[in-house]
Amino acid sequence: MDLLDTLTAKGLRGEVPTREEALAVLATTDDELLDVVAAAGKVRRRWFGRRVKLNYLVNLKSGLCPEDCSYCSQRLGSKAEILKYTWLKPDQAADAARAGVAGGAKRVCLVASGRGPTDRDIDRVTDTMAAIKEADPAVEICVCLGLLSDNQAERLKAAGADAYNHNLNTSENTYGAITKTHTYADRVDTVQKAHGAGLSACSGLIAGMGETDEDLVDVVFALRELGSDSVPVNFLIPFEGTPLAKEWNLTPQRCLRILAMVRFVNPDTEVRIAGGREVHLRTMQPLGLHIANSIFLGDYLTSEGQAGQADLDMIKDAGFEVEGAGEATLPRHRADIAEAAQAGGGCGTAASACGSGGGCGPCGGHSHAPAQAATDAPAAEEPEDELRSDLVKVRRRGAGTELAPNA
Repeated sequence: MDLLDTLTAKGLRGEVPTREEALAVLATTDDELLDVVAAAGKVRRRWFGRRVKLNYLVNLKSGLCPEDCSYCSQRLGSKAEILKYTWLKPDQAADAARAGVAGGAKRVCLVASGRGPTDRDIDRVTDTMAAIKEADPAVEICVCLGLLSDNQAERLKAAGADAYNHNLNTSENTYGAITKTHTYADRVDTVQKAHGAGLSACSGLIAGMGETDEDLVDVVFALRELGSDSVPVNFLIPFEGTPLAKEWNLTPQRCLRILAMVRFVNPDTEVRIAGGREVHLRTMQPLGLHIANSIFLGDYLTSEGQAGQADLDMIKDAGFEVEGAGEATLPRHRADIAEAAQAGGGCGTAASACGSGGGCGPCGGHSHAPAQAATDAPAAEEPEDELRSDLVKVRRRGAGTELAPNA
C-alpha cells in the first residue's frame, strides 16, 4: 500500500506526514487494519524498541470541580456517582504512589480536580512530591493541576516535578462545544508556561466526543507544534450523569487507527494509551502496544482499569518488556533537547524550537477518554446499552478509600 510505505519511510526518518496522509490513515478500512498496525509498529520499534513505559495515577483531590467540561465525571453539576474527597495528605499520596512503583511504574502522575491551583495548593503538591521522592528518588513525577498562573510552573520545577500534564483534548475549532468555563487558548497557555519553566510537556487528546477526522488531525498537529514530549491518547468513557453519557461511538478498530495516526505524526514522541483502553480496545489491547510505547498501570482517576498484574501479563505475552527506571524513554536526540531545555529554563513553545519531536493522563478531573468515530466514518453497529454500561466501573479503591489500590 503506497500510503503505508510512505508513512513508514517518513516515520523511520523522524519526518512528519502531511495532513492529507494523516487523514488517510483514519479513512483506512478494517481489511487494511493489520497493515496499518504493522506499519506504525515499525516506526514505534525504530524509536522505542519493545519497551513499554508504565505510569501510575494518584488522584489527589476527587470531584467537586467548578469547570463544565462535558466529558468529565468530576465536572460542575455532574451526577456521576464517583468518589469525592478533598486533598490527600502527603503520606497518603506517597503510599498510593508506592503501590504503583512496586508494580513497575516509572512515572507517578499527581492529579487534582479544579480550574487551577492556588499558591497553597502548590505548597500541598510540593510536600507530596517530597514525600514520594524521599521513598524513591528515581521516580518521575508529572503534575496535573489545571490552568497555571505565572510562576507556578517554576515553583513545581524547583520542587522536583519532571513534567506537567495539560491536555488540549480536541481541536480549537470544536473546543467551545465541550467547555464554556475556559478556552482552548487557556490550555495552550498552560502548556507553554510548563514548557517554558523547563518541565517536560505532557499534552494529549480525548477522542470520541463527536469530533470529525479533521478535528483529530488538527489537535494532533497542534500538540506537535507545542513540542509535547508525551502525548496521551484518551478514549471517552461516557459516564452516566455527564452530558456525553450516550456517546458510544468507538470500535477497537477505530481506536487503533487513531493511535496509528498519532504515532505517524509523532514518530519519536512518547505515545501513551490512556483512559478508556480497557473499555474500547478490549481484547485488542495488545495490538495497541505495537503502536504506543506507554500505558497507565491499574486504575484511573474516577474509574477502574484493568488489574495491574493483568497489564504486566499482557505486556509480557505480547513480546514487550517494561521500561526500567534507568532507561531513557525518549530517543537520544529528543532526550538531549529536553535536558538542554530544563537546564536553560525552557525551550520555547514551538516544535521548531524543540527539535523534531511533536505526556501524563487525563487532565485535571478528566477521566480516561476514548476516541469517537468521525461523523463521516461508517457508523458502527450500536451495541447493547446494558453491555456498554457494565463496562464503565466507577473507582472505589486506592487513594482516598480504605481499599487497596489496583496496581
